[in-house]
Amino acid sequence: MPLDKHELLRQLADRLQQSDRLAHRAEADAREAARNLATESEKKEDGRAALEFGSLATGQAARARRVQEELQALAKFGQGELPRFPRQGPVALGAIVDMSTEDEDGFAERTFFVLPVGAGTELTGPGGDGFLSVITPASPVGRALMGRKAGDVVEVTLAGEVREWTVLEVA
Repeated sequence: MPLDKHELLRQLADRLQQSDRLAHRAEADAREAARNLATESEKKEDGRAALEFGSLATGQAARARRVQEELQALAKFGQGELPRFPRQGPVALGAIVDMSTEDEDGFAERTFFVLPVGAGTELTGPGGDGFLSVITPASPVGRALMGRKAGDVVEVTLAGEVREWTVLEVA
């Protein structure tokens, strides 16, 4: 059964919205903690803790802004018809790519969805069957895959280890 790319984009948008809610909640909690510490005591340690909570709140606000930017980019990308790819190829933004590798643990297959945002997010296939990993063209795997076709072998260095992957199919 072919994968519904719009459904996969909805899954990713849901995950990003959840991340946005968590970032806003963490920001509010950190700001509240900073206010409470600053008013409860004038000790130097409490003052430092208040500054740290303030910095944490600022970081969470920045995280929420990045997530909002990702949501906007995803919405723009998902408007209208998503690109269709012939089985043989070339990988580009919007492609679902099946790949295989062989290592000391044996033969392994992975499926990647190449999108402008959401790197590292795991999505589930129809009915919860199978997993897809979102990658972006800026990631090591994404850079190695762009423009490749079924049958091509790519080398990717992850955590200092070089791995060879074979492109099985592009959809």
